[in-house]
Amino acid sequence: HNAPELNPDQNNGNANGHAKKFYMRGYARPGGGGSQNLTYHSGGTVIRNANVVLIFWGPSFAVAGSADASYAAQIQAFRNQFGNTGEYNTISQYYGEDPVSGYGNIATGSLVGQADWFDTSTPPTNVSDATVQAEVKRYIAGHNGGVTDYNAIYEVFLPRTSFSSDGNQGSCGASGGVTLASCAYHSHYSASGKNVKYSIQPYPSCGGCQVSGWTDAQDQEHFVSHETREAVTDALGNAWFDRRGYEADDKCAWSPSPFIGTGGFGYQYEWSNSNSGCVKTK
Repeated sequence: HNAPELNPDQNNGNANGHAKKFYMRGYARPGGGGSQNLTYHSGGTVIRNANVVLIFWGPSFAVAGSADASYAAQIQAFRNQFGNTGEYNTISQYYGEDPVSGYGNIATGSLVGQADWFDTSTPPTNVSDATVQAEVKRYIAGHNGGVTDYNAIYEVFLPRTSFSSDGNQGSCGASGGVTLASCAYHSHYSASGKNVKYSIQPYPSCGGCQVSGWTDAQDQEHFVSHETREAVTDALGNAWFDRRGYEADDKCAWSPSPFIGTGGFGYQYEWSNSNSGCVKTK
């Protein structure tokens, strides 16, 4: 992968730490994945044995008996089982370089690693990408003796009173010159010469980030399944994507329609090279 290619989930090219966005339903984005299989770009980074750390930022998530506390508990329940489902097994066909465990295929298994965090401070209304990174760094500094899990995707969840932004593109609730464009994204930053992977998971409070008849938690599970699998298969934007820059979950993001799958949780279809198409499970 020598010539730069526009990845529609990124701002500029690959492997530069830019956010890989999951655009809202109906958003006009460049290119089109078509039916091409994904290509592994030699030396690209994957996470073979992933963990997912959930960071719920905002006081409402910690109020016992509240709707937001129930929402957070369901997302934890989703994460706790996701790594051992057929929906996650769809990506075990993919392989690559893992800085922790070396070269090989992505594995299924528990995604539970370091403890989750309920940060009861109030996030700003507009949570920029730099602010998300700072929140992940606060988690790392205050937990597990400051040890970073380089197998982890640190996933930050916002209450409905906040939105995320990356440049002039934002999530549900975007205001102040930020355009509504995406539902969630994953990215990474460098620390001590290594890459920390993270995702921002804004509240799905707008129609472009919802599936008719689904609960808010199921809508969010859809985005967690998307961003987690993409962070695993294309951790730094340099591993698995097709010739137009689409990552595995981009190619099946809204079509076929997201579905209720294993455990009664919300999922989306995943691109399978072995099927040359979108599949629910493997």
